[in-house]
Amino acid sequence: MKILVCLKQVPHKDARLEIGSDGTWIKEDGIKFEINDYDNYALEEALRLKDAGEAEVVVATIGPDRVTQSLRTALGMGADRAIHVWDDSLANADSLGIAKVLAAVAKEENFDVVFCGLMSDDSNYAMVGPMLAQLLDIPHVTAVVKTDFENGAVKVEKELEGGTLEVSQVPLPCLLAVQTGINEVRYASLKGIMQAKKKPLDKKALSDIGLDGAAVAPKLSIEKIYTPPKGEGANLLSGSADEIATQMVGKIKELGLL
Repeated sequence: MKILVCLKQVPHKDARLEIGSDGTWIKEDGIKFEINDYDNYALEEALRLKDAGEAEVVVATIGPDRVTQSLRTALGMGADRAIHVWDDSLANADSLGIAKVLAAVAKEENFDVVFCGLMSDDSNYAMVGPMLAQLLDIPHVTAVVKTDFENGAVKVEKELEGGTLEVSQVPLPCLLAVQTGINEVRYASLKGIMQAKKKPLDKKALSDIGLDGAAVAPKLSIEKIYTPPKGEGANLLSGSADEIATQMVGKIKELGLL
């Protein structure tokens, strides 16, 4: 079985973030980056398949030179090889552009399973996985919290609203976008980190995968990001559920929102 895991590098959860001078993104200079949390769970799920039998795990990411660190971390955790795609035209790529690049990578090797995180910690769009599956013309399931592979298919539990689970079975090849908490993510061991230095890390330009800047030109752009203004405080409502609901409706009407 050949497995592709799509990784994204995002600002470290403890990084102090400041808005850039153009107001469209954060200042990235001088902050630490790490593997997107959702993608860590996707990688762990792939590695568990590898541990259970014969499987090759390939990790792929898009980004500038700094993403090499995250790829080496993934290799240290147990992935077999890594693919790094970058071109300056990808600096402002949207979800569709990213999906096109990952699709081109996936089509080169005919993967049996593609794992990715449900969403990224920075943008939270949750669109790359479904778009990638559509471009590859394979079935997909999102918000996956459990997998069971057997006889060329996978039985999947998907998280719905209110803690409800949906169980389905999809044939391979397929794409699974996993939810956090699906497993317990391992750490890269010292031995794994040392071995990672010898594992293949293939750097590719867009031309290497049959694409160019025009093919990944963004159709979506961020106009502005800003810190939400501080309010003047909160109104605490008390009483029974019906009384609170009545008060809430009154407040909404008072503010002219209804």
